[in-house]
Amino acid sequence: MKKGKTIFLSLIVMALWGSLFPFVKLGYVYSGIDSASVADILMFAAARFTVCGGLVSLYCLLRSKAVGTPSIKSIGNILLIGLFAIVLHYACTYIGLSTTDSSKTALLKQSASLIYICFSFLFFKDERFSIYKIIGAVIGFCGIIAINFSKNNLSVSFGDLLILCASICTVVQNIISRRSSQKCSALWITGISQFFGGVVLLIVAIILGGTIPQINGKLIAVFTYICIASIIAYTLWYYILRTSELSKLFIIKFAEPLFACVFGAIILKENIFKWQYLIAFILISAGIIIGHHKGRKAND
Repeated sequence: MKKGKTIFLSLIVMALWGSLFPFVKLGYVYSGIDSASVADILMFAAARFTVCGGLVSLYCLLRSKAVGTPSIKSIGNILLIGLFAIVLHYACTYIGLSTTDSSKTALLKQSASLIYICFSFLFFKDERFSIYKIIGAVIGFCGIIAINFSKNNLSVSFGDLLILCASICTVVQNIISRRSSQKCSALWITGISQFFGGVVLLIVAIILGGTIPQINGKLIAVFTYICIASIIAYTLWYYILRTSELSKLFIIKFAEPLFACVFGAIILKENIFKWQYLIAFILISAGIIIGHHKGRKAND
């Protein structure tokens, strides 16, 4: 039951994160942001995380008796989470996307996770080596390859390296989050990390001359959903990290691009009826099932 609950909640997080891809694209359209303008995109991201983090932090302050108060050490770790999860991750992603093919992004962003799954036992005592995790991770990663399969492209650009750095930032922030979530409320982690990251991005965006060209009713509606989905997804994720093996969660994370494709079809009317998506669904599902198989105690 515990394993099933973890998988279910994790898939909800992946669905929410996956839905954010098309909604953020809608946000660019409704706000008149040029997708090639890194400064404007950073401004949009800064507004998103500053608002999200500010609202959650305010709630935690008002409900401090129920939520608790983080220690100075915990706050330091949460600021590190904000640095890697928000500032460095989104800066590398947005700048990288401006110079690399979008079809490579999902592959590169999951590559560091694949490496972590293979060597996770070096980071945490409860992350025991398991051949099932590695097999599940490889199969799930093949699902990501299936989603993006179009042509052989083995060239490596500076943008590709930035996307890879963003993936490494995700792994680092999750390692820090796993440690911090044991001693601090998931709400505090979400609030402080996103508010700190949002403010830093805001300063950078202002220096670069970023703006949000126009504000209207459609933008406000989309932005509201983005904030709600972000708050729920990140808070749930930090809550799940308390008792779950990060390596197994990263296997489930391979489902995020698949959900992005599904929501892209629903919201942006993108074509989802491709053989790649069916194969990806089968591979990612198989990877999650195999990765969570315990096997014999001697091996797991």
